[in-house]
Amino acid sequence: MRVAVVGGGPGGLYAAALLKRLDPSREVTVWERNAPDDTFGFGVVLSDETLGGIEHADPVVYAALRDEFVRWDDIDIVHRGVRHTSGGHGFAALGRQRLLGILHERCRSLGVELRFGTEAPYPAWLTETYDLVIAADGVHSSTREAYAEAFRPSVETHRCRYIWLAADFAFDAFRFEIAETEHGVLQLHGYPYAADASTVIVEMREEVWQAAGFAELDERESVERCAKIFADALGGRSLRSNKSAWTHFRTVVNERWSHGNLVLLGDAAHTAHFSIGSGTKLAVEDALALAACLEEQPGLPEALAAYEQERRPVVASTQRAARASLEWFENIGLYLGRPSRQFAFNLLTRSRRVTHDNLRLRDAHFTEAVEREFGCPSGTPPMFTPFRLRGLTLRNRVVVSPMDMYAAVDGVPGDFHLVHLGARALGGAGLVMTEMVCVSREGRITPGCAGIYTGRQAEAWRRITDFVHTRAPGVGIGVQLGHSGRKGSTKLMWEGIDEPLEEGNWPLVAASPLPYKPGSQTPRALSRAQLTDIREQFTDAAWRAARSGFDLLELHCAHGYLLSGFLSPLTNHRTDAYGGSLARRLRFPLEVFDAVRSVWPEERPMTVRISATDWAEGGTTAEDAVEIARAFAAHGADAIDVSTGQVVADEQPAYGRSYQTPYADRIRGEAGVPVIAVGAISSWDDVNSLILAGRTDLCALARPHLYDPHWTLHAAAEQGYTGPGVVWPAPYRAGSRRPQSGRTDAPKPRLTLGT
Repeated sequence: MRVAVVGGGPGGLYAAALLKRLDPSREVTVWERNAPDDTFGFGVVLSDETLGGIEHADPVVYAALRDEFVRWDDIDIVHRGVRHTSGGHGFAALGRQRLLGILHERCRSLGVELRFGTEAPYPAWLTETYDLVIAADGVHSSTREAYAEAFRPSVETHRCRYIWLAADFAFDAFRFEIAETEHGVLQLHGYPYAADASTVIVEMREEVWQAAGFAELDERESVERCAKIFADALGGRSLRSNKSAWTHFRTVVNERWSHGNLVLLGDAAHTAHFSIGSGTKLAVEDALALAACLEEQPGLPEALAAYEQERRPVVASTQRAARASLEWFENIGLYLGRPSRQFAFNLLTRSRRVTHDNLRLRDAHFTEAVEREFGCPSGTPPMFTPFRLRGLTLRNRVVVSPMDMYAAVDGVPGDFHLVHLGARALGGAGLVMTEMVCVSREGRITPGCAGIYTGRQAEAWRRITDFVHTRAPGVGIGVQLGHSGRKGSTKLMWEGIDEPLEEGNWPLVAASPLPYKPGSQTPRALSRAQLTDIREQFTDAAWRAARSGFDLLELHCAHGYLLSGFLSPLTNHRTDAYGGSLARRLRFPLEVFDAVRSVWPEERPMTVRISATDWAEGGTTAEDAVEIARAFAAHGADAIDVSTGQVVADEQPAYGRSYQTPYADRIRGEAGVPVIAVGAISSWDDVNSLILAGRTDLCALARPHLYDPHWTLHAAAEQGYTGPGVVWPAPYRAGSRRPQSGRTDAPKPRLTLGT
C-alpha cells in the first residue's frame, strides 16, 4: 500500500508512523509545506485516555512523550481579584515543537518519507497515484475544499477573537483570569507546557477587540498590550509570539469523512474549541482509530467506513462540549456579577463534562465551599434546597415536566391521570405539572387530549389535586393551559405523531393560514372577534383551574401551538396589529396572559413556557427569546419555562445532553427572571450542577419520570439525603434504601497455579 499524508501536524505524523510501524512494507510519504522547525502555537495538552492509547499503539512514542510532559492538577480561576483553586483535575502538556520533533524522529526511524517545505501535489493526482490519501491539513484544508461536494463541509465562525502567545515561566496551575476593562471583558487561558514556559491565550468578543483598538495594532504592540492588561497574572513578565495573529475560532463539521481512497483526519474533519484542550487529542485519536480499522477490516472501503463510524459519535460529543464551553466564554459577561465561588464553579462545569458530583470527587473542599456560598445546609445537595414563587414554596428544585398522555375521554382526565400524576407526586418532586390542558374542544391536539372547558372536566381535575394535596403534602401541582392551533386534529402520538386524523377532523385556527407540514390541514387565520373568543376561553379555563385546586398555572406559548404560532416569524405572517415586529407578535400572547392573570388568584404563581429558538433559519432567535421573556416578566410572569423548537416541521435541533439549558441560562442572566430549564436533563448530577452553577432555578424532567415515577426519592436515597427537601410517604419509608443485590464480594483465589 502506498500512503500519502497531506499535513505534517501531530495527527498526520502520528498516522504515518502508526501505518508504517504496523506494516513496514507500506510506502508512506508526508507532505508539509512548512519547515521542520516551524510551528504555530506553543503547548499541547493530552489526556490520560489519549496517552493510554498511544502507550498501547507505540511504546516508543509514549516513552518519549512521558519524559517530556509537565503535569499538574490544579485550576486557578481569578474573578474580580479573588483567586479560587480547584484541584484533582490531572493535566499533562508539552511543547508543540517538541511533540513534532518526537514524531519526526519516530517517522524517520520507521522509514516514513518526510517532505518539508513542499506543497502537496493536487489531490486528484494523489488519489490516482496512491492507494490511500490522508488529508490532515488542518482547519483550512485545501484537500477537503477540493472535494467539498463529496465531504459537504460546514464551517462556522464564532464571535470571539483570540491570539496564541507564550510566557517564559511556568504557571503553577491551569489559569483562567478575567479582565474587566472600559472596552469590555477579556479572558486569559494559561497553562504550563515546560519547566520554564506557559501557553497564554487571550480572548475577547469581536466588539471588545475593535473598541480596545487591537485592530490598529501590529503583532508586537498586541503582545505588549496583552501583557499589560494581564500584568497581575503574569507577575509583570512579558509575553512572546510566534507569527501570532488575532483570529476567530471556526467549528468544522463534515457530513462525510471519506471519499473514495481519500480520508479526513484531525482539524480537516472536525474542530473543537481550544478551551477544552482537545484539538491535538482528537487528531491523535483519529490516527489511532484509522490505523486500527485498516488492520481490522478486509478492505479499504470497509476500513474507512469503520473509522468514521467509530470516531464520529466521539467527535460529536466532544464538539457539543466544546460548543458549550465556547458559548460560555462568548457570554462570560452574564456571569461576572455572580458570587465568586459560584462563578468559578460555573466556569469549571461549563462544558457539562465536569459535573457537581465529579467535582466533589476531585475536590470536595472546593465544592462544599461553593455549596455553602449558595446556601445549601450541610449535607444538602443543591437540588433539595427550597424555591419560592409568590405564595408557593417548593421544597426542592425538581419539576415533573408537562407530558401529553393522550389518555382522556372527551377531555375528561380519568383514573389513568390520577395514577400517573399521583404517582409522580408521591415520587418526591417539588412540582408536578399536568400535560397541556386544552381550553376548548377545538383546541385539542388529539381526541385523547385533556381539557378544562367543562364543569365535568374541572371536577375530575379536582379529584387529582385533592389526592396530591392529601397524600403528598408539600408537593405543588400545576396546570399548563394551551390551545393546539395549527397542530390540532391529529392522531394519538403512537398512531402517528402530527399526522391528521383519517376521520372526525375538526377545523383549525392559527395566527396565519399555514399548515404545519405537507399533508396537514390548513388552518384559518383568526379574526379579531375570534381572538376575543379564544382569550375568553383561556380565562374561563383559568377560573376553572383555580377552583380545581391547582397551585400554579403555566401558559403554553411554545412548540408551535396557538400562542407560540403568534410569536414566531415563521408562523405569523399577519399584516395587522398582531403581526410584523416582535412587539406586535407578542401582543396577543400578552393579552391572553393579562386576561388569565386577572382571574388567577394573586398569591398563586404563573409561569410561561416558550420556545427559545425555532432551530430554523429566519425563526425565533436567542435574542428574541430574551425579549419575549422580558415582556412576560414585565406583565407579571413569575418564571419562564424555557424549551425550544417543535414550531416548524423542518427544524434542525442540535440535540445533546442538557442541550436546551443554555437558553434558560441566557434568559436568567439577561432578563433577570427565574427560569425552569428543560431538555435532556437526565441525572440528579445534572440537576445539582445546573442549580449550583446558577444557570437555572428549577429543572423540569420528562422522560426520566416516565422511566421512574419516584425519580426524586431515589435521587435522595442515592445521595444519602434525608432532609426536608424530599419526604418519603409513610407507606413507602421501608423502601427508602436501595435493595440489596446479589453477592459480588466472593473471596478471590489466593494462588494461581500453572500447568
